[in-house]
Amino acid sequence: MSVPLSAIVPPQPTEIDQRVLLHGVSWEDYEAILAIRGEALVPRMTYLEGELELMSPSVDHEGLKKRLARLIEAFAEERGITLEGFGSWTVRSKPKRRGAEADECYILGVPESEPIRPDIAIEVVWTSGGLSKLEVYRGLAVPEVWIWQDSTLSFHILTAGDYASKPHSDLLPNLDPELLTRCMAAPSQTQAVMDLRRALQMS
Repeated sequence: MSVPLSAIVPPQPTEIDQRVLLHGVSWEDYEAILAIRGEALVPRMTYLEGELELMSPSVDHEGLKKRLARLIEAFAEERGITLEGFGSWTVRSKPKRRGAEADECYILGVPESEPIRPDIAIEVVWTSGGLSKLEVYRGLAVPEVWIWQDSTLSFHILTAGDYASKPHSDLLPNLDPELLTRCMAAPSQTQAVMDLRRALQMS
C-alpha cells in the first residue's frame, strides 16, 4: 500500500499559522507587549480575560485574507458603497478584558473622528486552534464577523448580545456569498477581482 507524501512530510512553517498561547496575562502586561511590538504587523495578538494568543500567519493565510479583502473592496466600489478599511486595527476594551486584531476590518460610511470598533471584522481560519474569536468580538460589540474557513464564507451577526449565523450580511445584504466563493477560487487575486467586477456589471 502506498503512503501519500503528505502523510510523511510535515508541512513547512510557511504553510501553517504559528501560535503561542500565554496564560495568566494581566491587562497591563498585554498593553506592554503591544507597546513592545509597536507598528510591526506580527505577531497578531488576541486577548481574552487573561489569555493571550500570539499568532504569526502563514503565507497562505495572508494570501487568502488579501484576496477576500480585495473582493469586498471591489464589490463596494462597483456598488457605490462607502467602505473604509482599517486592516488589522487593534481593537480592545479594558473593562471587557478583550482585545483583537482582525485579518481585515471595515467601517461602513464615513467613520467618526475616533471610531472605537469596526462594523465588520474578517477572519481567515487556516490552521485550527487558538482563542475563540467570536467570544472576543462579542465582548467588543463588533456588529458582524465574517469567517472564511474551508472555502466557505460564514456571517455572524451580533443579535441580542450574541452572534447568530446568517446566510448573508445584514450590513451588505446585496453581497452574494456564492459569487464571492467562486471568485476566491480564481487562479490569481487579479483574476478574482476581474471576475467579480464582470459578474456585478452584468447583473
